[in-house]
Amino acid sequence: MPADIFRREDCRLCGSKKLRKVLSLTPTPLANAFVPEARKTERQKTYPLDVFFCEACAHVQLLDVVDPAELFENYVYISGTSPVFVQHFQDYAEWAEARFIAPRRDALVVDIGSNDGTLLWAFQQRGCRVLGVDPAKEIAKAASAEGTETIPAFFTPMLADDIRIQKGPAQVVMANNVFAHADDLTGIVNGVKKLLDEEGVFVFEVSYLGDVFENALFDTIYHEHLAYHSVKPLKSFFERNGMELIEVKREDTHGGSIRGVAQLQGAGRPMDASVDNLIAYERGIGLHQSSTLIGFGARIDTLKAEFAAMLKRLKSQGHSIAGFGSPAKATTLMYHLGVGPGLIDFIVDDSPLKQGLYTPGLHVPVLPADALYERKPDYVVILAWNFAKPIMEKHEAFSEAGGQFIVPLPKVEIY
Repeated sequence: MPADIFRREDCRLCGSKKLRKVLSLTPTPLANAFVPEARKTERQKTYPLDVFFCEACAHVQLLDVVDPAELFENYVYISGTSPVFVQHFQDYAEWAEARFIAPRRDALVVDIGSNDGTLLWAFQQRGCRVLGVDPAKEIAKAASAEGTETIPAFFTPMLADDIRIQKGPAQVVMANNVFAHADDLTGIVNGVKKLLDEEGVFVFEVSYLGDVFENALFDTIYHEHLAYHSVKPLKSFFERNGMELIEVKREDTHGGSIRGVAQLQGAGRPMDASVDNLIAYERGIGLHQSSTLIGFGARIDTLKAEFAAMLKRLKSQGHSIAGFGSPAKATTLMYHLGVGPGLIDFIVDDSPLKQGLYTPGLHVPVLPADALYERKPDYVVILAWNFAKPIMEKHEAFSEAGGQFIVPLPKVEIY
């Protein structure tokens, strides 16, 4: 095993060692480890993708932990390149401001893993004081330069103390699509508790295991995502750590997410019925049993066989195939389904940070979207399948010229 990875032996939510492997996906390089042309012939390290179930609390997780500095300090994902996410964060800020801030317009909002500041910018528009925390040094620097103050660091209890001394308590602490990324979730919660106003709330969004399971979204499993959250383990986790999960709301982002709201114990807000309702839903689909997750692997194998056979058939018929989008999950999808340079000629992506690079491990070139019209592939696999609808609408001219889109998940469809 590479030196920059270690395997923990206990559940990161409850500490139990009653862990059972329920799924093994094809080992991959780090999902965002794109390389320049000068390195495209180099062989990149791969890391195991083994998923474990905690028999004590039902939490699903990776136990193989990659050095977070390796994962995040040179990050290439930027929220603001997606119009869908820009709008999502605008709506998100409006919801949070109305629920937890108004009429305190000068309230402090802190975003853990703030990326380019897209969400915080929406709070700034509403008169809030904002602060971002993100270990991606260049992205944090750029966000600060654009007017959203961002600390280029990992969030820790010590940093939370410093922020509170300098900025005062936070009315809202956010963590969006990052609360599943950290190995030390207890440390994050301890930091949140230090930072929150006594009436403040911790609001987070994470990919939801219920959607991953029901829609076979196996490609959301990659090394950045250490935790695959469901509500039952989260509720118990917050209780053990001096907080209360008081609301959970399902969202469409990333193929299916949950938005959770937690407060300090005894803060006074009642628990919403949504928490117990979702726990009941999870129980109904067997999400709290390891046997259910073991059966998940068989469904993925069926999808793999169907998808690979289709692409090989198209290639054998002389068709050219490209990809659209190179999100982190595309690395898992391409490796596990066997979709490499022999099947996909190139990938287009709207992020300038990825254009001109080559995908992790498989080294498929990433080009601007104009390449669709210059190279005119017959088919385009939408690897960023959660944005399939806006991508197809934006590139209607490609379809009108005879090109066809392939959406691999939640089920294989050709448009």
